[in-house]
Amino acid sequence: MLTKRIIPCLDIKDGRTVKGVNFEQLRDAGDPIELAALYAQEGADELVFLDITATIEKRKTLSQLVNKIAHRINIPFTVGGGIKTEEDVSILLQNGADKISINSAAFLDPTIINRFAKNFGSQCVVLAIDTKLEADGNWYVYLNGGRQKTDSLTTEWAKKAVDLGAGEILLTSMNHDGTKQGFALDITATLSSQLAVPIIASGGGGTAAHFYDVFTTGKADAALAASIFHYKEVPIPDLKKYLHQKGVSIRI
Repeated sequence: MLTKRIIPCLDIKDGRTVKGVNFEQLRDAGDPIELAALYAQEGADELVFLDITATIEKRKTLSQLVNKIAHRINIPFTVGGGIKTEEDVSILLQNGADKISINSAAFLDPTIINRFAKNFGSQCVVLAIDTKLEADGNWYVYLNGGRQKTDSLTTEWAKKAVDLGAGEILLTSMNHDGTKQGFALDITATLSSQLAVPIIASGGGGTAAHFYDVFTTGKADAALAASIFHYKEVPIPDLKKYLHQKGVSIRI
């Protein structure tokens, strides 16, 4: 059995770590370099860095900051935000990223997924999907940091992306984001069951029990969270100890 992964996320705005609720009301959560070093030391399995306003501000991800973080950690490092070209990917990989995360750009031009997978390997390509459960009972894809709704169903877009070469799906439920009420177990389990690539669940982690639920009921391969780690509400060593005691295969 593959071990489940715990992944802290650094949402970056203006060079600082920020965190909001349902993608809004952002507040400062600290220095990203110090936080990254702390999480690596505490036993995080991977780290995700998302430059959350790069797409809206039509600029590149902060490669210098990526480089500084990479020098402080010894765990796999995924970087996303404003990535559109092979050159963008190369710059980030040269600055210490192990994987890149693409979202809106890939939806608007799906050939990006195929090109990146061919040039850098599928294992390097993480497709991030921001999704929202609507009144009709379906989960839809949202773009531009959750600002723009599409008519595409999340399950259909995820399947297409994997067929094109995405090696992993980072699924964020906008309904659950920042609420600390638990992950979106149903859509996570659906994708985990339908797709042959790892699914990272994101949005809603508030207690250790929520992680247990998303790994068991939600069938997620990894769980990502931000504020509960940033504000020391659920320390990573305690979380891993809890999951291990509950029989979840986890790296201690």
